[in-house]
Amino acid sequence: MKHAVILAHPNPKSFNHGVAEAYCAAVKARGHEPLLRDLYATGFDPRLKAAEIPGRHGFKPEADVVAERALLKDASVFAFVYPFWINAPPAILKGYIERVFGMGFAYGPGGDGNAGLLTGRHMISFTSSGAPTQWVHQSGAWDAEVKIFDGHVSALTGLHVVDHLHFGGVVPGIRADVVERHFSEVRAAAAKYF
Repeated sequence: MKHAVILAHPNPKSFNHGVAEAYCAAVKARGHEPLLRDLYATGFDPRLKAAEIPGRHGFKPEADVVAERALLKDASVFAFVYPFWINAPPAILKGYIERVFGMGFAYGPGGDGNAGLLTGRHMISFTSSGAPTQWVHQSGAWDAEVKIFDGHVSALTGLHVVDHLHFGGVVPGIRADVVERHFSEVRAAAAKYF
């Protein structure tokens, strides 16, 4: 089983990078194939081009999108790893979804709207915030994120959401034992679902 791990954090020493590494190691230990897509390290351009917008005159994905889709085409699991910035995913992740998970890859025309092309595959998310998890829930940020990101991506693509683990209070100076406890939760999720 191939797991596409989509990482959206610019700091290679960040907590999010550690989460992605823990997830990759856990699925590899289970005999699965992790494919880490570090969006900042690869220099992914999140800007949707005019020619990439489906319309009456057709559209054509740019070469970088075609290459990315080729890497992802046989993934069974899409694991998204990102921080909450102003209670939303980083712009690079939204651009990645718009460009890579667009028409012809993640969905196509069907019925009265669109039809998901990734049915039978799974989605799991791991997010972090500097704010405590309790505040994220009380502020409504959690409900909004789960509805707008998880729910919408799932409805559009046909991906089955298995879980979304959030780690709040992730700030510089967080104790090493707390970080390791969070990484253990990531490894446990990989074992539980896959």
